[in-house]
Amino acid sequence: MKKTTTKTGIITALLLAVIVLAFTPTMQSCKKNNTTAATQTLYDSLGGTTMVNDPANPGTMIEKGRLGIRSVVDSTIFVIAADTAINGFFTVLLTEVTSGNTSGLTALSKNLTDFFCVATGAQHYTYGGKSMTAAHDPAQNSRMNGKADSHDFDVFVNDLVTGATKCGLSSQLIGQVGRVVNTTRSQVVQQ
Repeated sequence: MKKTTTKTGIITALLLAVIVLAFTPTMQSCKKNNTTAATQTLYDSLGGTTMVNDPANPGTMIEKGRLGIRSVVDSTIFVIAADTAINGFFTVLLTEVTSGNTSGLTALSKNLTDFFCVATGAQHYTYGGKSMTAAHDPAQNSRMNGKADSHDFDVFVNDLVTGATKCGLSSQLIGQVGRVVNTTRSQVVQQ
């Protein structure tokens, strides 16, 4: 009996060793993936630093993350422009665009794209625009027509979701972008 028990113990130990050795590479690769996922920024999830052709500027390369963010920003700007619930805050911009002057629209798109690139973890961009408080205060920003309240901010968030959805952003990424946007609520809501 002792020989059988010893034999069974050795076989069991060998089987365990084989199982452990067989799964060690898998466990290590899972560990590496978890480490990568933990260090991955939202910017990386939105496309990251991979260089792609810029469809708005033929012959120019752009980081895929920036292109994705700019696409969502531009889509959202157009959604807001059509939304009578909040487009009254942007009468200066809408008047300019209607008369054929897109310089304000271009500047707004660039500033918001820079802001979201930095806020989502991009390393190659800086935001040089006004603070969120100053940008949304008509006393500090003559392009802003009125102060936003909490309801206006909620409408903006809904428009952002619509703009992001039109660009094909997943609901998971939209939720992550929404959390970034919500960090500005106390600065944007001024009444």
